[in-house]
Amino acid sequence: MPATPAWPPNTLPRLHLAQPLAQDAHIILDGPPANYLGTVLRLKPGAQVKLFDDRTGEWLAEVATVERRAVTITITRHLRDREPVPDLWLLAAPIKKGRIDWLIEKACELGVARIVPVLTRRTIVDRLNHDRLHAHLVEAAEQCGRTALPELAELTPLDTLLRAWPTDRQLLFADETGGQPLPAAARRGPAAILIGPEGGFTPEERDSIRAIPQATGVTLGPRILRADTAMAAAVALWMAHAGDW
Repeated sequence: MPATPAWPPNTLPRLHLAQPLAQDAHIILDGPPANYLGTVLRLKPGAQVKLFDDRTGEWLAEVATVERRAVTITITRHLRDREPVPDLWLLAAPIKKGRIDWLIEKACELGVARIVPVLTRRTIVDRLNHDRLHAHLVEAAEQCGRTALPELAELTPLDTLLRAWPTDRQLLFADETGGQPLPAAARRGPAAILIGPEGGFTPEERDSIRAIPQATGVTLGPRILRADTAMAAAVALWMAHAGDW
């Protein structure tokens, strides 16, 4: 007996829309979304797309009309609710353009709930294009099937972050001077992973982090990792421990 193909197929175009979605809603797309569907993909009336809004989950929609600068779609079916997201924050010192884009993209794919760029004394990049990074998050979520976008915070000084640290959230920081293996240090419940800059934390910063009762220094193995590699490794280890993988 032949296998029944999945429906709707996973190959359908998938878009994030900022507006709330609902059954039978008619939506007029313009700008980049319309250009992508009408010009790049050359979709015709009757073609199907998947949509998500970071609120109500994922929806199936059908293209109604395609014009030069606008595409009209009609929502036809609710496919799934907004996903439950593990309560993990990623706190990372920004790195140079290209690598920070990769870090943001992979953090989204790996399932973090919140991303906080952190300004440390050795951070080389002290300005970020928040809109560009958010666009990378959206694109990553569209590609990997997420229905919940990670929150992207503004660049925050490390001392400001530590002063307001929540009492119920574990802080696991990658300590190049040594620490516990991350799987052994991780606990159930809200958590955050802190990755320092390419030059590492200063001794004073390390002391300030360790002064937080919720903080635990962790090691990511015997080799020196680039900041973006350390992020991916640490988040993957935590997600495996939390049961998300």
